[in-house]
Amino acid sequence: MYKKKGFTLIELLVVIAIIALLMGILMPALQSVSKQAKGVICQSYLKQWGTIFNMYCDGNNRKMPDRSVVSGKGRWMYSLRDLYSEENDLKLCPLVKKSSTASGTDASSWWGSTVTAWEVPANDAGGGREVGTYGSYGINGYCYDTKETLMGFATVDQHWKTPDVKGAAYIPLFMDALFWTGWPRSINSPPPLPMMVGTHIPDEDGMQRYCLDRHNGQINAAFFDFTVRPVGLKELWTLNWHRGYDRAGAWTRAGGVTANDWPDWMKKFKDY
Repeated sequence: MYKKKGFTLIELLVVIAIIALLMGILMPALQSVSKQAKGVICQSYLKQWGTIFNMYCDGNNRKMPDRSVVSGKGRWMYSLRDLYSEENDLKLCPLVKKSSTASGTDASSWWGSTVTAWEVPANDAGGGREVGTYGSYGINGYCYDTKETLMGFATVDQHWKTPDVKGAAYIPLFMDALFWTGWPRSINSPPPLPMMVGTHIPDEDGMQRYCLDRHNGQINAAFFDFTVRPVGLKELWTLNWHRGYDRAGAWTRAGGVTANDWPDWMKKFKDY
């Protein structure tokens, strides 16, 4: 009678080796697909944030929040809270899971990074800041309907104050960031290293707060017309951040920047 032949040990090892090889080939592709999917979800979150900002402006005579350093009031997290408080998932890009304090990377700092969110820690509350406030997105500081110069250099006339302005599609509103706000200037240099850990970035270097390699050389951003799209990291210097901003500054191709001028980690990214 015919006896069915089984697999030999060598044949089993060959099969296992082939499966391991296929897994090694497929896993990076699967991880890439997963990251791209989370990037799409991030854009959908920002689209919802655009709706929230638009709703706020509708109820505020088409004005952005009135930010004041003197009073400590007007930060977007608190001004818009009634419109998003039940949607905590919107606070974090899907590629960002924990704040810097919650993850233990820096229990004394509120600074986020490429992969961690910012959070107001207990030892640095006050001035209108509430302990535990967190997120992975930040506003363009020049959006506010302010009545005072902010941070010592962001003058009243530079602020947009309302979304109903010409060229709204080129004015950044809300985006991936390592802090809740920033006041970028065309003279700001790029960060020398990628922001993989919580890092203090002074107000004077505001552009660096958004220059995060969170989405393969890009961040996601909502604009003043409430559209959402990816923005190349080098493209950040070409956006119309404030009234009078130089969109052909030194860090743009129009301003004469070359590939060798960028930090090593940014040289591979698309030029603008």
